[in-house]
Amino acid sequence: MNPVATDTQRASRQMPLPETAEGEVLLAHAEVMQHAQDAHRKGLLDLAEGLYHALLAARPDDVDALHFLGVLRHQRRDSVAAVDLIRRALELAPAEPGIWNNLGNVLLESRRVDEAIEAYARCLALVPGFAEAHNNIGTIHRNRGEWEAAEAAYRRALELQPERADTWHNLANLMLAQRRLREAVSYGCRAVTLKPDHAPSRKLLGLAHATLGEFDKAAAVYREWLAEEPDNPVARHHLAACTGESVPGRAADSYVEKTFDEFAQSFDAKLEQLQYRAPDLIGSALAAACAAAAGRLDILDAGCGTGLCGPIVRAHARELTGVDLSAGMLQRAQLRGVYDRLHKAELTHYLSAHEERWDVVLSADTLCYFGDLEGVFFAALGALRAGGWLLFTVEALTEASEDPFRLQANGRYVHACDYVLRALAGAGFEEATIASEVLRKECGEPVAGWVVVARKPAGSRH
Repeated sequence: MNPVATDTQRASRQMPLPETAEGEVLLAHAEVMQHAQDAHRKGLLDLAEGLYHALLAARPDDVDALHFLGVLRHQRRDSVAAVDLIRRALELAPAEPGIWNNLGNVLLESRRVDEAIEAYARCLALVPGFAEAHNNIGTIHRNRGEWEAAEAAYRRALELQPERADTWHNLANLMLAQRRLREAVSYGCRAVTLKPDHAPSRKLLGLAHATLGEFDKAAAVYREWLAEEPDNPVARHHLAACTGESVPGRAADSYVEKTFDEFAQSFDAKLEQLQYRAPDLIGSALAAACAAAAGRLDILDAGCGTGLCGPIVRAHARELTGVDLSAGMLQRAQLRGVYDRLHKAELTHYLSAHEERWDVVLSADTLCYFGDLEGVFFAALGALRAGGWLLFTVEALTEASEDPFRLQANGRYVHACDYVLRALAGAGFEEATIASEVLRKECGEPVAGWVVVARKPAGSRH
């Protein structure tokens, strides 16, 4: 799916202005609208929002101001207000297909899927050839695992607009999910050709090559990207994953921030599609370790993301704190209303700065962005009170290997079981247990992981 459209100039409806005093007022209004749209497109959201409000104060029935203010409120993650504003615009202009499409986008990103489908249907009833709506319906089918319907919708969008780079990217993603890898490469190449600066398509193309075992071609994609953007952390990280050269001990802060800020809006829906189990596995492990949920524990959700663990462990917590590097993820976590505190910080540094602060430190699928675990384990031991628990998941290195960990082409690390246990013991943990579980599915295949529980010795001081 495309993000909600912010090309306000394209979407604005043009109306002739009469040569009267009233026309002069309308002309001034139109000029303010133009300034608002320009600011919106440039990302000057405070300015744009103020101008939209001024326009609505003068003309409460201004369809464009209502519509674009709704788009802006969604960009600021206030989707309730966004839906209300866009619906008000549609009450005044029910025959505007672009507004119906944007309403569908907001509803879909808010996980109100049935309402989104209805909005896209209204759009297509008005303009059957509205390519973006077909593209977005394709994404709904893809998220549901309805591969044939998704492919048909994407191909219909491309019949209508063959140069839609985002739809070629979506089709490549669909092929990758089905392990139709040659097609994924072909469509990914088309997307990059049409829009060379589209980072997700470059990343996907490299991943498709790597999944085929064509690591030299994957590396070429990332090297070309770095030649144009030498400081791009995503290209640098994935080049290391493809070549095995200059592999970092953990993913760089800049890589984590960029990746997850961009992923925040669609994160929950994407993981639901992947049958993501890590938060539930952590919740079960916490219940087994700490018995009944009595609300007495101070818990840190380390790498909390959008807060998927929060509702699961809340009943155990006297105080529940979340920490993450991604501001976008933290904004989503805040909306859940289950955390007492949320902090933006790098995990190891944050743990090190809070000695003997928590009874439980838990982490679902965050340490897969660490290769070397010894530093973060040592920091976690110091942050726990005596007898406190560390619970986490990592992806499993299951094949025979002398490597303690390995950076995969997808950018995440896998870890050997004996290395995880050695690193925990070396940091000072005891009673460590490790269980093999499926964490999620990826490209239709189960992703093996370790669910790990360890304890700081009673009476221990760090």
